[in-house]
Amino acid sequence: MRTLDGTRTWRIAVGAAVLAAVAVPTRAAAGPAPTPEPGRPVCEVRDGRLLEISGMVATDDGFVVVNDGADDEARRRIFFLDRECAVVRAVPYPSRPRDTEDLAVGPDGTLWVADVGDNDRSRTTVAVWRLAPGADRPELYRMSYPDGAHDAEAMLITGDGRPLIVTKFSATLYAPTTALRRGATVPLAKVGQVRLPGSTTSNPFGLLGRTVITGAAAAPDGSRVVLRTYADAFEFDVTGGDVVAALTRGTPRATPLPDEPQGESVAYSRDGRSLLTVSETAGQPPGTRPRILRYAVPSAAPSRPPSGPAGATPAAGGGTPAPAGHAGGDGGGTSTAALAAGGIGVVLLVLAGLLAALVVARRRPRRTSSTR
Repeated sequence: MRTLDGTRTWRIAVGAAVLAAVAVPTRAAAGPAPTPEPGRPVCEVRDGRLLEISGMVATDDGFVVVNDGADDEARRRIFFLDRECAVVRAVPYPSRPRDTEDLAVGPDGTLWVADVGDNDRSRTTVAVWRLAPGADRPELYRMSYPDGAHDAEAMLITGDGRPLIVTKFSATLYAPTTALRRGATVPLAKVGQVRLPGSTTSNPFGLLGRTVITGAAAAPDGSRVVLRTYADAFEFDVTGGDVVAALTRGTPRATPLPDEPQGESVAYSRDGRSLLTVSETAGQPPGTRPRILRYAVPSAAPSRPPSGPAGATPAAGGGTPAPAGHAGGDGGGTSTAALAAGGIGVVLLVLAGLLAALVVARRRPRRTSSTR
């Protein structure tokens, strides 16, 4: 997440709040909300370069993380951590990334970095970086939206090996229309929109924090995916490797992530039984260090064989996204009472969103921006 000041910050705050209020459809909760329980600490990240962790995956040996786009050159790396959260390897990018916001891993161990952040909506292209197992240099692939710039902080890799971007404020899904190609800009297409349940989970950003999408992850066996906000994680079952259908038609299970300082990362543990999270700490009191937290998930069950195509590996793109109509139904109706409550809540959400957006801007140090 990048912050600006002055008129532009106010304009972004207004836009973010309005989008959160009216553009993100939500489902009524299917039942009683789970009782929030704090995550259990796994380890503490003590490396001073890792204050803005925005993406994470778990490995057999520990974790891999990336920072939000950082002005400090030493922070622009793909960091490999051991099980105690100590950095054991740092892979630099061959050129400067714009705003790296999420991280995913494919079945063959290929790492995908989502360079898709765009707080001021000024980018003409977004990108992914692919780091093959054992490689010391990630490769860049560019993409462009069909309908103007979007801010995004979440990405998944589908069963057929293509990136699926989830926008931050409208929860819209975009996927490449053709295979990714180095040196080319591949068009994206809108393939659906996610509708999240309502939430009351406590978080530093109030109502807005319960609606914006800040991270995503897939279970190791491909049978589940999860989207997170600043407040909760929402887990969807995946059938036949169809991630888009899962997100647009499925009914998610909620795992509260109460009062994380600025939670923008989520990952599955290697056995798929837990969710792992970590917060950015750049705007926190001096000496605050990122901690990886573990949460039990409602679906905690033994891993199953991958539900996607047999032998599928994350190639550079591939496949053609389903048309926007693929989103179909929502897998569950929204009650009249929920709609009424949502209408009343719009005004409150706008006001809370403005306040939360400005609080975030004030909490974060001013940083310069490059363009891509």
